[in-house]
Amino acid sequence: MEYSYPLSTDWTTQEMVDVVKFFEVVEAAYETGIKREQFLAAYRRFKEIVPSQAEEKTIFREFEQASGYVSYKAVKLAKELADGQVIRLKQ
Repeated sequence: MEYSYPLSTDWTTQEMVDVVKFFEVVEAAYETGIKREQFLAAYRRFKEIVPSQAEEKTIFREFEQASGYVSYKAVKLAKELADGQVIRLKQ
């Protein structure tokens, strides 16, 4: 993709890598599909780095503006599906 990910300079290098991995699973949910468990594992790690709901919304909005992918929709669907199911969204 030809866009930059919303990152904070307050995060460690590993935290930045983990946040990028989360956005990559969001991309996968739109482009190819991804297993619910894999998606939620990346989201749990994202929430360890970004525990604030307000900050999460801001980061999600910045990512959506850059990529066109709506992270919230992917997270919502992942929470609704059963284990073993694949998250597949249309842009």
